[in-house]
Amino acid sequence: MDYRAPAWLPGGQAQTIWPALYARRHHGRAPQFKRERWTTPDGDFIDVDRLQAQQPSQAGQPLLVLFHGLEGSSQSQYAQAFASVAASRGWAFALPHFRGCSGELNLAPRAYHSGDYEEIGWMLARFKAAHAGPVLAAGVSLGGNALLRWAQEAGDSAGATARAVAAICSPVDLAASGHAIGRGFNRLVYTRMFLRTMVPKALKKLQQHPGLFNSEQLKRARNLYEFDNLFTAPLHGFRNTEDYWARASAKPQLRRIRIPALLLNARNDPFVPASSLPRAQDAGSHVQLWQPRHGGHVGFPAGGPPGHVLTMPERVCDWLAQAL
Repeated sequence: MDYRAPAWLPGGQAQTIWPALYARRHHGRAPQFKRERWTTPDGDFIDVDRLQAQQPSQAGQPLLVLFHGLEGSSQSQYAQAFASVAASRGWAFALPHFRGCSGELNLAPRAYHSGDYEEIGWMLARFKAAHAGPVLAAGVSLGGNALLRWAQEAGDSAGATARAVAAICSPVDLAASGHAIGRGFNRLVYTRMFLRTMVPKALKKLQQHPGLFNSEQLKRARNLYEFDNLFTAPLHGFRNTEDYWARASAKPQLRRIRIPALLLNARNDPFVPASSLPRAQDAGSHVQLWQPRHGGHVGFPAGGPPGHVLTMPERVCDWLAQAL
């Protein structure tokens, strides 16, 4: 991706924060969604937001499925932008919310995590079974890493479900990103932002399932490492944070992917260190790496102030469209 940030918004931090808060997210009016509730195989639920089409669907219409990032939703700036770009191309669009991210706490004694490939696989299979046209999938940050893990585990069978996948600003080396987000400015801003919603949801989960973890220890968690050690890892079958970060990271297994896969990472992303990004020799023949110098974390602003965030979704959809 040949991308350069506008001169008025320099640096990875500004290119992350400003687009999320102030940049224009869509062409014309905001995307309108219709919500569906799906029952999961274990008796829980997820909520899926589908873009309400402005025109009747056409035979063979592509469906773009977008998996959101940590604590994201269909209201996140990147979700709105991808929905708008999909609509402009005549594509169907759907965003499945990971458990507990749709505004209502899920029921099971689990939540979601960066390596949730079984959940991704179940969702994609259901989309494919109900959609006559081709399915394309993209994931942002955490959702992108989980999507890549699905492609890795699915191997040769992945192509029967999705034509191509794209991971945007994904922490494919979870240890490197987990430590980076826990230091300095990142800890003051992003860690606090995430824990502000994650800790209360975890405590509500404890009310549903008493004894699930130690509430006093969780309340004292000051970074994602501590939160994952007390909540994410044990609830999802991992021994501890180190085990979770190692087994859930997509980077070590990129060569297992057998469908077209795009990894887009800005080299100035505040919490995905450039030194942790995969190189060509790590990727394998089915994986393409885009690593522009600018963009921040899911920012990629363009235009004059206040800017917009449509350039990145346009480029990613251009790439995905090659698989149609």
